[in-house]
Amino acid sequence: MSHPICRVLSFEIVGAYTLKVKFDDGSAQVIDFRPLLVGELYGPLQDATLFNQVEIDSETHTLVWPNGADFDPAILHDWPEHEKEMVRLTKRWAKTKAKAMS
Repeated sequence: MSHPICRVLSFEIVGAYTLKVKFDDGSAQVIDFRPLLVGELYGPLQDATLFNQVEIDSETHTLVWPNGADFDPAILHDWPEHEKEMVRLTKRWAKTKAKAMS
């Protein structure tokens, strides 16, 4: 089983918390990150100023933020295949965290 190496080449902010991400194979994805912005690592990205500080890491070739948040470039590359599951896991994690804090 091989895991494709995907590299982010560029991105463009196209809306609130939404990026158009271009990859080294010529493909692109438009990703709305809002449903994923919860928890200790991704929650701070709800601050649009912080979210818009996104950059491309020169070593991993993926999106990174100043607080250390990042996403696997293969997940971003194949976003339509992963979106529902990522959102489901995020919601499940948020519920579990809320129960633990109550």
